[in-house]
Amino acid sequence: MTPVILLAAEKKSAEVTDWAARIGWLVGLALFVALVYWLMREGWKWRGTLQGDLPELPSAPDEPGEARLTMSGRYHGSTTAGQWLDRIVAHGLGTRSRAELTLTDAGLDVVRPGASDFFVPAARLREARLDKGIAGKVLTEGGLLVVTWQHGERLIDSGFRSDRAAEHTEWVDTLNQMINKTEGAR
Repeated sequence: MTPVILLAAEKKSAEVTDWAARIGWLVGLALFVALVYWLMREGWKWRGTLQGDLPELPSAPDEPGEARLTMSGRYHGSTTAGQWLDRIVAHGLGTRSRAELTLTDAGLDVVRPGASDFFVPAARLREARLDKGIAGKVLTEGGLLVVTWQHGERLIDSGFRSDRAAEHTEWVDTLNQMINKTEGAR
């Protein structure tokens, strides 16, 4: 019986964890994630540089007039009109945020806490419609209010979603009536 005990005592168990290899993999993975993040950020900045020809965003007039409609919700971004994946990032238009919209006879005022506010004069509004998506956001059919407007030489689609989606239809109807009256006056 003694030889059996000696054989069992001579066996050595394998190491359970190779800490050096595990730490090496974790550091490598962290560096890879940091590289991907840095490349995404550089791409975002490059897109902003390419869109540098876009003029500064207008600000709301001191006396915009009485509010026709107001809406609170989310701003999901802006794209080149008709190209729902071509996001515009210049002047903060690519930053998603909460938004408070106010429509007056002077135009559409977009107030965004934590991001740049902007104003679309009534003469620059071109169309309003319900859609299902804009760069970075896809919803059910008609879940997104898209306002097309002219800024400089570009037509821009801006996407909004109300906290109460039932408001979208009223916004589309009112905006399109305003646009038709403005076009008829020209």
